[in-house]
Amino acid sequence: MGRRGGSAIVMDIQVGSIVGDYEVTGILGAGGMGKVYKVRNLISHRIEALKVLHRDVGDAGDEADRFLREIRVLARLEHPNIAGFHTAVRVGDQLVLVMEFVDGVTLDRKVKEGPLPVAGAIDCLMQVLQALDYAHCRGVIHRDIKPANMILTMAGVTKLMDFGIAKGAMESRLTMTNMTIGSMHYMSPEQIDGSPDVDARADIYSAGVSLFELVTGNRPFDGESPTAVLAAHLRGTPAAPTALNPSLGVELSDAILMAVARDREERFQTAAAFRNALKHLRDGRKGL
Repeated sequence: MGRRGGSAIVMDIQVGSIVGDYEVTGILGAGGMGKVYKVRNLISHRIEALKVLHRDVGDAGDEADRFLREIRVLARLEHPNIAGFHTAVRVGDQLVLVMEFVDGVTLDRKVKEGPLPVAGAIDCLMQVLQALDYAHCRGVIHRDIKPANMILTMAGVTKLMDFGIAKGAMESRLTMTNMTIGSMHYMSPEQIDGSPDVDARADIYSAGVSLFELVTGNRPFDGESPTAVLAAHLRGTPAAPTALNPSLGVELSDAILMAVARDREERFQTAAAFRNALKHLRDGRKGL
């Protein structure tokens, strides 16, 4: 249970724990680096999300550096399609990130039920691309774009989450040289290769992979092992999305394939360009 005051937080935080000025009311998710909790601010009563590392900052090493980087990246970003940063504080020896609580469902959960309606999938990706355009213009590359990091609210707003491995404009690496960073099913070839000059086009690739999955129910690159998946990204050729969902239309299928081109020079060069192509296709479908 978490405690107030200068003592360290025991990492096994439970519902009902008090962490600083926050009461834990639920567990929203967990990853390799930490956990995210639903909390209520005891002073304002506002419902927020609280992210903590699995270990104390003093013992976390690279994870602590990564967490601090995420906090500093989020503090620079304020956009309606990015889960908002509220504050960061230390409670005892523990560094805590407090951010907007987004009430919705992740797109990876939605696609498990089958492909999304095409218009809905396009709208979600257009919102994500708006967020990416904003971040890219401020020198921030997300590097972990995937449906699990996109939350759709009841109001139809898509929020981009988890900037835990984002790279700022002045950073050439996150931890060690040539480290492969990202989620293997969505990672660009240059991320897999450990390229030191990964740029915004890596996010465009991952957004294209995500859209492929949302409208077909399948990922463009898969395999029986992690090695096979990564090799497919590097050397494989994806099936045309229309082969899996003929209702998509050739133009949308071609736009997705352009986004996931192995050579980044052949992709959309900006998030805005990808979004504009989807907007054109969406507006054309409305006219049918």
